[in-house]
Amino acid sequence: MIPFPQLALFALAALVLAITPGPNMIYLISRTLAQGKKAGLMSLFGVMVGFLFHILLVSFGLTAVLFAIPYAYTLLKWTGALYLVYLAFQALKPNGKNIFEVAQTIQSDSPRKLFSIGFLTNVLNPKVAVFYLSLFPQFIKPDYGPVLVQSLTLGTTQLLVSFLNNLLIILFAAKLASFFQKKPFWVKIQKWFMGSVLLFLATKMVLSKGK
Repeated sequence: MIPFPQLALFALAALVLAITPGPNMIYLISRTLAQGKKAGLMSLFGVMVGFLFHILLVSFGLTAVLFAIPYAYTLLKWTGALYLVYLAFQALKPNGKNIFEVAQTIQSDSPRKLFSIGFLTNVLNPKVAVFYLSLFPQFIKPDYGPVLVQSLTLGTTQLLVSFLNNLLIILFAAKLASFFQKKPFWVKIQKWFMGSVLLFLATKMVLSKGK
């Protein structure tokens, strides 16, 4: 069993990851603003399953294999970057439907689509896997018991911290929906800001190097 002080320190590191702006946070905020709190929550469930996917990869050692093969990391990195560029294009294209626009007439996405985009946004972000791969070994010790149990414990802790943080973000963003609906000018600013940030994140992802 991992000692509580060590687990608390890991939870702090997980909190830093959760409050750092990234593709997950941007998608959850924008989807909540565009379609409401329920859509944000459904998207959050997709993001959480994406985290679970990464946790299982790390726990069973597959992520270590992935990053040991340069071409595998490169493929995942470019896939994630292209997906971010696609989301940015959806946000910035003239007179086009995008996931960031807030309007009463916007066509609502189905729960399945909301879940899928949230899942893919997380799964295709190699930085999540890098975080797990680089941080887990610092807290896992043979004296603490089975490595698999320790890894799953750390993953569950990170999952809980991320869920609570993103839940608060969604609840806060939902209250802003009415403001954006009444201020079309700010909707346009939000649209271009989110699109620009996504392009920046895509560029940063392409330039990043595997560890």
